[in-house]
Amino acid sequence: MTFKRSSLTLLAASLAAAGALLSPGAQAEGKISIAQQFGIGYLILDVVRDQHLIEKHGKAQGLDIQVEWNSISGATAMNESLLAGALDVVSAGVPPMLTLWDRTQGKQNVKAIASLGSMPNYLLSNNPKVKTLKDFTEKDRIAVPAAGVGFQSRTLQIETAKQFGDAHYKKFDDISISLAHPDATAALIAGGSEINSHFSSPPFQYQELLNPNVHKVLSSYDILGGPATFNVLYTTQKFHDENPKTYKAFYDALAEAETIIKADKPAAAKAYIRVEQSKLPLDLVEKIVQDPEIDFTIVPQRTYIYAEKLHELGVLKNKAASWKDYFFEEAHGGNGS
Repeated sequence: MTFKRSSLTLLAASLAAAGALLSPGAQAEGKISIAQQFGIGYLILDVVRDQHLIEKHGKAQGLDIQVEWNSISGATAMNESLLAGALDVVSAGVPPMLTLWDRTQGKQNVKAIASLGSMPNYLLSNNPKVKTLKDFTEKDRIAVPAAGVGFQSRTLQIETAKQFGDAHYKKFDDISISLAHPDATAALIAGGSEINSHFSSPPFQYQELLNPNVHKVLSSYDILGGPATFNVLYTTQKFHDENPKTYKAFYDALAEAETIIKADKPAAAKAYIRVEQSKLPLDLVEKIVQDPEIDFTIVPQRTYIYAEKLHELGVLKNKAASWKDYFFEEAHGGNGS
């Protein structure tokens, strides 16, 4: 197994850059190249890597699978790399996956493989004047991984449409800045920069809230009505169909990782620190992994809210009849939504 940590910011990402920084994707059964972003939202993948679960399930089918891991920041870079064939499997929030599902119907036919878990994302601010969305002004700056298109921005757009009307759903795009979570976290904690707010995710939001100057404005769970999938894994119809054994090994590895995490959360926390080479204190990571708001499950939850609302707002051209329209059939057996 090889592991490359090439961190791209959304602002720097382009198709050429992504292709140059990443090795060619797997072209034959027995190879898989996977990319993830940063944060504990990718714990299932960390456990898969730590325990070599893809290789284990490949061997059960008589297949010696070569696995390549990459780390990228930003949904746009993920999507470009997948379409360019530089990666086989990518990960991002539900909205970026839906955007690609929408764009590639009748072509690459991109669909989701599995959820990586349900967890809240918090909109945080160190501006004491900002208590609600209505308190933001043109002088404020909100850091997000992928301004206008990523999970955080699309979630904010849905709430903005609810509060200000559909015609104004992009109201906060103009004050949003694309910045990787680690950099946004450092900026918010330090203060003194133009970035005074951050639509964050675990573990970063926990770090930020340790600072007495930082407070929560909104949770994604407030917007979506309860526990909801944060990140998903997705790929093309071609990879799914042409690599059935590799795909099965990968899906089975994800399912086993979920079981491992739920059976021993302290051990999963140690795996996160080990794989991510994280400097976070173990007790903080354990606290996050054991947070009752978080469910590390491969079963999608409340993803259809995005499909429905983004279609209503005109972001998605195609209307999904249900969540099963944009997930491959291997995921259909669970009680998804």
